[in-house]
Amino acid sequence: MRIGEAAQAAGTTPRALRFYEQRGLIPPPVRSLAGQRVYGPADVARVRVIRDLLGLGLTVDDLRRRAHRLHQLTMNPPPRCDAAAPDGARSAVVSNRLATLDAEIARLTELRERLARQTGGG
Repeated sequence: MRIGEAAQAAGTTPRALRFYEQRGLIPPPVRSLAGQRVYGPADVARVRVIRDLLGLGLTVDDLRRRAHRLHQLTMNPPPRCDAAAPDGARSAVVSNRLATLDAEIARLTELRERLARQTGGG
């Protein structure tokens, strides 16, 4: 399928597919004789995984560092995220992102409490 069809199947845009390719999240697709990108079902599945992970709060850089493993998450069923990675990298990426989210939640909670105290709001 061409880029527009693949983007629609993955729930994204052609621009996002090109961005993911530029950032190394998806491998360069096969090209048709006319030079158009051609995607298959595995590519669409990978883009869906990327979108899901970005939606969970991971960043493009987080995913780029582990792009060589993203295909594993398209397996049915996918391997568990708490499974031991040989180099500990998967655990480190998730642990770092969780720590970042926890810090942001604490910051926002404190900000909310300060605002509520100053305005008498609840």
